[in-house]
Amino acid sequence: GQRRGDHGHADLARAGHRGQAPLIAFLFFRFVVPFIVFVVALIYLFGISHVHWPALTKFCAALGIGILGYYLPDLYLTNRIQQRQASIMQAFPDALDLMLICVESGMSIESTFTRVASEIGTRSAELAEELGLTTAELSYLPERGVAFDNLARRTGHSGVKAVATALNQAEHYGTPMVQALRVTAQE
Repeated sequence: GQRRGDHGHADLARAGHRGQAPLIAFLFFRFVVPFIVFVVALIYLFGISHVHWPALTKFCAALGIGILGYYLPDLYLTNRIQQRQASIMQAFPDALDLMLICVESGMSIESTFTRVASEIGTRSAELAEELGLTTAELSYLPERGVAFDNLARRTGHSGVKAVATALNQAEHYGTPMVQALRVTAQE
């Protein structure tokens, strides 16, 4: 249960839903939707459709459809994650170029993320939101590397993960951020 809960939290974060309330709502819908789908299928099979099946067959069919209803919230979540990642993927190369320009001009990584988030917002509100959240985390988390790791985990995008890893290594080994970003951008 714990591992499934953690997995659910990560999936919800990748879909852009954060905090305890979306998790509770997701679990609620996962519990309720199968019953709703089952009842609707029963009403359809017994009342609306003109299918000439035995009553037991109709009931079993409705039960099977109800079980499929359990997976509807997961399908919704998967679709949201894919849409969000597509938006991030489309805007990320330009965002990385802009990051490199900002850092090369001497801006701090916090200022860079803030600037890039404001510039890239029209292209991808999702990426801008993630960068803005990372800026906030950089200001209050005791270890800055955790903020970069969180960004990589929330986006689930390989390019963002590579940048987060590079920034983490630069932070850890004291190498210049501009060098880390330049290498990642070239890759």
